[in-house]
Amino acid sequence: MRIGVLGAGGKVGSSVCRAILEEPGYELVAAVDPKLAGIDLGQMLGRNAAGLIARRDVEALISEAPEVVIDFTEARASFHNLLKLAQAQIPAVVGTTGFTDDEMRRLGEAFEGVGCVIASNFSIGAILMMRCAAMCAPFFESVEIVEAHHDQKVDAPSGTSLETAMRITDARRVANQPGFLQDRTSNLKVEGARGGVVDGDVRIHSLRLRGAVAHHEVIFGTASQTLTIRHDSHDRSSFVPGVLLAVDRVTGLDRLVVGIDGFLGQD
Repeated sequence: MRIGVLGAGGKVGSSVCRAILEEPGYELVAAVDPKLAGIDLGQMLGRNAAGLIARRDVEALISEAPEVVIDFTEARASFHNLLKLAQAQIPAVVGTTGFTDDEMRRLGEAFEGVGCVIASNFSIGAILMMRCAAMCAPFFESVEIVEAHHDQKVDAPSGTSLETAMRITDARRVANQPGFLQDRTSNLKVEGARGGVVDGDVRIHSLRLRGAVAHHEVIFGTASQTLTIRHDSHDRSSFVPGVLLAVDRVTGLDRLVVGIDGFLGQD
């Protein structure tokens, strides 16, 4: 399968490029990163890249006729690039987050008839963590989420923690359970010490630490007991199996799909 990568010089994008070069059945035909345009990919990735040179823009990538494009850039650039891919009828697998509701709507319209997968997290372990959290949600009276990421991450909370909170809330609604117990903190000595609250009274605490990659912990509580569900990504290569799973499935889609949960089978 002929693959193109947008954001090839990024931490996740470079890991994806290395995997494509090493995995049988995939061919890296184009890699785009404006900051690295003109640089030999073999030098950048430390792998034999058959003389491929980093390209400057999505038009150069489209000219190489990839069968699937993987995007790990940033929301503003990604949105415009994805519209061009949809127009060219090229399926896309997207790990970029931060799209607005209107942008998601427009992308859904653009990819009618063409496969596209947008996911906040491609780690299979993280997907299973969210499933476990949703399964546990109806049986506990309180919950808080702690997420930790590297110190270069600009958004908080993480997309994965927000999706986890949404799944927890939805699971309680389906089970006809009331909202979680109200927080009784009345003397907040430091603003923000109790984290941020999202729909369903789920609190999220965001840590930004040098040395961290991606870590999510869901802590449930009820009378005399707590339950902790935790997932840790220690290296960006942990996202690669999920990305390649999405690459294999996206060519069989005819619309935009959010998340890779559906590719792992359902309960």
